[in-house]
Amino acid sequence: MKIGKGPIIIPWDFTEVAENALKYAVRISYKIEKPITLLHIAKKNSEEQSLLKDLQAIAKEKTEKYNKHIDADIVEGKIFTDIGKYAGEKDAELVIMGTHGMKGMQKITGSWALKVITHSSVPFIVVQDPPAKTEFKRVVLPIDFKSEAKEKLNWVNYLQKFYNSQFFILKPNFTDSGFIQKTKANIAFCKNYLEHRNINYELHMAEGDKPFSQETLHFAKKVNADLILIVTTKYISMTDYMLGAHEQYIIANQESIPVMVINPSRLSKVQSFR
Repeated sequence: MKIGKGPIIIPWDFTEVAENALKYAVRISYKIEKPITLLHIAKKNSEEQSLLKDLQAIAKEKTEKYNKHIDADIVEGKIFTDIGKYAGEKDAELVIMGTHGMKGMQKITGSWALKVITHSSVPFIVVQDPPAKTEFKRVVLPIDFKSEAKEKLNWVNYLQKFYNSQFFILKPNFTDSGFIQKTKANIAFCKNYLEHRNINYELHMAEGDKPFSQETLHFAKKVNADLILIVTTKYISMTDYMLGAHEQYIIANQESIPVMVINPSRLSKVQSFR
């Protein structure tokens, strides 16, 4: 997954959580010097004109409020596929999306936020509450046995560049020998990458008595994390949504910790530490 050169996209559904996402976007945009676009996905073409004036008025109001130019755009489509499609077409740097977490039927059918993210080549930062801090200084980085875990590292470098972040690597406490060896290889690659770039990090092991997603959240709360950085499963299926993919519990965490989510690509490469 490459780093885009375009705007920060805010999926806008006229709710409080979208406003929370915008508040994060404003703070981030001052740091990375990127414009902001409010994006609304209309179900029908006939809705576009009636909503566009409302959205433009909101963008103008927010521009004045935050002293930051904010654009507005509406496209017809479906939120699951067209947010990611739009972000890709605009070569967006980030999508910052507000969510209520997993509530109601989402506990049965899966997190809709994860479904949106898995259709995107652009990374998402998912938030629930207004920003409590100004920067992402303390970042939890769970690393397991999956090959796509390495794809987080370009974004580790990105966060360190803008926020001088400290990274807390968390590795699972596996008992399976195959998982242990693959995790060790990923951890070794990660450590070399960070040390080569003089990026500050600590390495911790999970206790091993709970699912890794739960232990990641417990650890993030323990270290007072500002952000959790994860990558989605490369071949995620409907079964994963139904049974509860590891990622969706982190994205919709009850602690309301912001989560940066990278959707892996078969073509993406991690810059080598050599």
